[in-house]
Amino acid sequence: MDNGDDVIDKSTVNKEQRNQFTQTSSEDQQNYEVLYLQAKEETRQLQHKLRELEKADKELKEKVLAMDPRKDAELKCFVQMCKENPGVLHLPKMEFFRTWLHGLGATIPPLPKNSGCQGRCPCDTAPPPETALPPQGEPAPAPTSESEESKLEIESDGVIDQDTDKVQEMGDYETLEVTEEMMDQANEKKMEAIDALGEGKLQKSLDLFTDAIKLNPRSAILYAKRASVYIMMQKLKTAIQDCDRAIDINPDSAQPYKWRGKAHRLLGHWEEAAKDLATACKLDYDEDTSAMLKEVQPKANKIQEHMRKYKQVKKEREEHEKAQRDPEVMAAFQDVAQNPANISKYQGNLKVMALINKLSPKFSNPQA
Repeated sequence: MDNGDDVIDKSTVNKEQRNQFTQTSSEDQQNYEVLYLQAKEETRQLQHKLRELEKADKELKEKVLAMDPRKDAELKCFVQMCKENPGVLHLPKMEFFRTWLHGLGATIPPLPKNSGCQGRCPCDTAPPPETALPPQGEPAPAPTSESEESKLEIESDGVIDQDTDKVQEMGDYETLEVTEEMMDQANEKKMEAIDALGEGKLQKSLDLFTDAIKLNPRSAILYAKRASVYIMMQKLKTAIQDCDRAIDINPDSAQPYKWRGKAHRLLGHWEEAAKDLATACKLDYDEDTSAMLKEVQPKANKIQEHMRKYKQVKKEREEHEKAQRDPEVMAAFQDVAQNPANISKYQGNLKVMALINKLSPKFSNPQA
């Protein structure tokens, strides 16, 4: 009996253990399901946040790519200035920037004692103490003179002097009634002129084109063809006059723009040449015109850039002269020259601050 009781007791214990295990397994399964659902929800939320971050990153990249190059250059200059002089970051007006940097986890170097914002600071209108403004009693340095700024050297290979030939026969453009017979005669003269040109007889070709123009002065191609002969004879002014007439008659013809552009190129009129040759290529592209355009365009660009700088210098000089005539502005200059910190007194004076901001680069480099 003892053995039987032992078997019953063991069986009961095993059954209770199985029931307890089954109950525990069921509870664990429920816990696992809860944890699984929680993990699934967290994964969904993370995926949603990831999509938002990817979208924000894409928008940021698009904004960076669309950034004005001038703003990009200004930002780079500001970052470089902050590297050279971290004290700029402690200016009161830079509080918003410090807050943003701290939010990114950045550490801003402490402001050294007795330190100021060294060098020119784009955030602060106060120029550097030693070089920003001229000493008291001395006028601010004037910008470079107009005569110096107007100098520009451009290679003039192939440029020839403008001709002084008499005005050519242009035909009775306004009142002559051109008949069909006259147009036929003009075409015959044109073909003869082209044949003479092929034989190298420039003067004969020129005379024949002139006869054709007298018969049909409303044909743009006749003026353009004669202009090409004038260019071969290096009579560039008269060639330009023929092209002007041809363009008046038919502004959609490429030929007069091409020959006028070549005449301007030979005269060294680079901007006019580039404009005409570009128009000719747009109306009817050909390799010769494109080659001329590639030659003159860099020189035209150089002139345009020079004129832009010249106008800027002229504007600065006028502002400088205006400032010297204004007692209020000059008094402000002298006040700030003695104590740069006094710039704060003029923050609300738009006239003073505008002129100081524009002229302060000249003060730090009088030879500019």
